Amino acid sequence: MNSADLDVSNVSWEPEKSATPVLHSTSFRVAAGRVLGVVGPNGAGKSTLLRLLYRFQKPNTGHVRVGGQDIWSLPARDVAKLIAAVLQEQATAFGLSVRDIVRLGRTPYSTPFGASSTQNEHVVDRVMETLSLHVLAGRDFGTLSGGERQRVMVARALAQEPQVLILDEPTNHLDVRHQLEVVSLIRSLGLTIVVSLHDLNMAMGICDDVLVLKDGHPQGFGPPDALLTDMLVSNTFRVDARRETLRPSGAAHFSFALPK
Repeated sequence: MNSADLDVSNVSWEPEKSATPVLHSTSFRVAAGRVLGVVGPNGAGKSTLLRLLYRFQKPNTGHVRVGGQDIWSLPARDVAKLIAAVLQEQATAFGLSVRDIVRLGRTPYSTPFGASSTQNEHVVDRVMETLSLHVLAGRDFGTLSGGERQRVMVARALAQEPQVLILDEPTNHLDVRHQLEVVSLIRSLGLTIVVSLHDLNMAMGICDDVLVLKDGHPQGFGPPDALLTDMLVSNTFRVDARRETLRPSGAAHFSFALPK
């Protein structure tokens, strides 16, 4: 799949008739094919930032560009071909099969001048093969496990053939095995990915870069090994954080305690 740079320049957002921004001026750049993790405590502005990235809300200031194109200068259908999102709220089944759900990802291409039905079905087949979903193709979406549903929603997003994929807490409410499956999938896609996470240790393991938010303010941006220090994590999450190196893997791992 193709990927593109994501450039976010001085974006902010506040509700109408509010003098307090939910997200203050924030800037970063995700190079094509890299994974950015957005981390921070509850109320930090993570979900608000993601809504700006997939064009659900328009920023009060600044710009979001994919491959150099401002997403608000393009028709919504064209943006849906550039950016796909997998949210915490999963679709209501309405009796749809797994293949029906994945096929919904082709909606941006279903125009008189868009891709043919044959092309659409070819993409759906390819995506379902990638995520090992053919065995579930005829199953009612509502009968699936949490991990299976998450895979289907990622497949629907990939059927859009996006260049940027936004994932909002993709491992939330999943058991350990399904968390590991989603993590492995994220690393295998080769897309430009922005993923919000609560688990800092997971962010250390799967993200090329991390953006830390607190109370709507960016606290830092960069590679997790360099950025996520004991002091930054402790101050951001209001805990006593200690970073350790696991042996023999050499992987970094945080442990936490309440301040004394």
